[in-house]
Amino acid sequence: MEGDFIKINKWLLPLSWLYGLGVKCRNTMFEIGILKSRSFKMPVISVGNITVGGTGKTPHVEYLAQMLQNKFRVAVLSRGYKRKSKGFVLADANTPMTDIGDEPYQIKQKCPNVTVAVDKDRCHGIEELSSLDKNLDVILLDDAFQHRYVKPGINILLVDYHRLIIYDTLLPAGRLREPLSGKDRADIVIVTKCPKELKPMDFRVITKAMGLYPYQQLFFTTLQYDELRPVFKDNTGKVTLSQLNNQHALLLTGIASPEQMQHDLSPLAPHLQQLTFSDHHVFSKKDVQLINDTFAAMPSPKCIITTEKDVTRLYNVEGLSQEVRQQLYVLPLRIQFMLDQEQTFNQFVINYVLKNSRNSILAKGKDDHKPNNSHHSGNRTRTISFRNN
Repeated sequence: MEGDFIKINKWLLPLSWLYGLGVKCRNTMFEIGILKSRSFKMPVISVGNITVGGTGKTPHVEYLAQMLQNKFRVAVLSRGYKRKSKGFVLADANTPMTDIGDEPYQIKQKCPNVTVAVDKDRCHGIEELSSLDKNLDVILLDDAFQHRYVKPGINILLVDYHRLIIYDTLLPAGRLREPLSGKDRADIVIVTKCPKELKPMDFRVITKAMGLYPYQQLFFTTLQYDELRPVFKDNTGKVTLSQLNNQHALLLTGIASPEQMQHDLSPLAPHLQQLTFSDHHVFSKKDVQLINDTFAAMPSPKCIITTEKDVTRLYNVEGLSQEVRQQLYVLPLRIQFMLDQEQTFNQFVINYVLKNSRNSILAKGKDDHKPNNSHHSGNRTRTISFRNN
C-alpha cells in the first residue's frame, strides 16, 4: 500500500522546504485574518484535495449532486480549468466544452437538472448563482479545498488510497500542494479508489495512520464501473465488460491517474494496451494520428476504451479513423462507499443542508418572532457551523 504510485525526489527536498514556507505563510495570513475567508448563509460544500493529480473529485461531486438533487435545488461551481472563456459562465444544455472545461461539461451532461457554472473567483460565482436562482438550496464547490477565500459549511478532503498523503511530501519533491497539517481543515476525509478486496485490518491501519481529530469523519470509497457504451453512432456493435477477455483492448486516457483503471481492467482484459496522455490533454492532429496508427496495428477483435472525461474532448476531434469511431467505447464510473457508510454520509450531508437552507433559516426567523417560543432564542438567521452540529 505505502508508496504505490508515490515517487519522492530527495534531491528536490530543499526546494520543497522553500515551497512549504511560502504555503505556510499564506495559510497563516488566512488564520490571523490578513487574508479573509468569507462565509455564506447558503449551504456550501467544498470537495477537493491537497495533492497534484486526480483523487476522484468529479465522480464524488457527481455523487453529491445526484444524491442531493432528489431533495434540493443544487448548483455546482468550478473554476473551469483550461476553458477558453473568462469570468462567470452559466452552462446550459448547448454550452460547448471549451467554454466551461471538460469536468464541468461532464457533470452537466450527467446531471442535466443540476445548475453548473464556472468562475475563477469562487466568491463572485456564489454571489452570481445566489442572485440568478433565489430558490437555490446548496452549492457544491468543485476542487476548492485550497481556495480559502470561501469558508464552506462542509469541507471534504479526498485522499487517493494509492498516494496516501501521510506518506507523501511537498512539491516539487513529492505531490503535496500544502503541508500535511492542511488536512486539519477538513470536516470529512474520504480515502478514494480503494481496492475492493481491502480487509478489515487494512481499514483499521489507514484509520489510525491518518491521525484525524474527533471532529473529523473518515470514509472509504471505491470505483464502480458500469457497462461500456459506444461513443459514436457509427459504432453499431456492442462489447460488454465480460467480453473483454476475447478482445485486444486499447485503454486511451488523458487523466491524472489512470493507474487504478488499468489495475481494474487488467483482470478483465488480458490483452490490454495503454495510450496515455496528460490530464486535460487537448488532442492534436499528431495525437489523433497516433491513436489511429496504434489501433490499426492491433490484432482483431479489438476495441478502444476511454473515460467519460476524455470523451468530452474526443467527441469533436477531427481526423479519427472510421475504424476508431466504430470501436470507441466509454467506460462510465461512479463511486461506491465501503463499510456500509453510504447512509451515514448521505444523512450527514442532508442534515447540514436542511439546517442551513434558505427556507430553514427563514422559518427560524419567523419562529423567533412568535411569542412563547423561547427555545428558538439565539438561532436567528445565522449559518449553523457544521462542526458544532
